[in-house]
Amino acid sequence: MDALTEQRLTELEIKASFNEDLVEQLNQVVFRQQQQIDALVREVSQLRLQMPEPGTGGARNPRDELPPHY
Repeated sequence: MDALTEQRLTELEIKASFNEDLVEQLNQVVFRQQQQIDALVREVSQLRLQMPEPGTGGARNPRDELPPHY
């Protein structure tokens, strides 16, 4: 192998190593984001359970929820 080929091969190996590190970092970011999404979905589900069902006498107009001093 000549020196130029050796240098190019070394540079490609370095780039491949950096790419592997980058892919691992991105994988960790995606994993954490999925955990956050799952937690938010659970929270929204719990909030929906706390909301009154439509037609059960809940406030229908935001003006109905104004404090008495308005």
